[in-house]
Amino acid sequence: MTDAEDGADRIQEPRLWRDSGWTARVIKNEDDDGWAVAMTPDGQAEPALVGPWTMGRDKKNPKPLDVPAFNTLVKTAAEFVRRHEQQLHALLHQQIDIAHAGGRIGVSLDIEPDDENPSALLRAHDAAGELLAEVRVAPSFKLSRASASAWAEAGFSAEAVRRA
Repeated sequence: MTDAEDGADRIQEPRLWRDSGWTARVIKNEDDDGWAVAMTPDGQAEPALVGPWTMGRDKKNPKPLDVPAFNTLVKTAAEFVRRHEQQLHALLHQQIDIAHAGGRIGVSLDIEPDDENPSALLRAHDAAGELLAEVRVAPSFKLSRASASAWAEAGFSAEAVRRA
């Protein structure tokens, strides 16, 4: 049994909880007199989500964390991270279908983000999924029906894509 399984890493304090792969830390809100809660996934240095936190009955101190609140925070933060990952995936992996030569062609743009050398691949597949063409393009290439159609009309030429 690992430490995580036996609860050795679990912390349940009024302003700090760690469990289920997440840490919730109640912090002073720098923007006003209120409080905020920062949700950080295990292994990450920065919080994935920071949101407002409820004041306690004395209207000065934060309400202490408890099981239901922590579970709700974990669910909310995990959903936020999931949506962010989906948006990033949609931005980096685009796909459209166009009509070409009497059939349907799938055109995809796959961007590989890299701080020093980002790149992207533009690919065309026929209706059976066979690769028709593949060219390296700038990561800033804008995939649209017009750009995909122009590429197809130019015979999937790498030069045609560079001019687009």
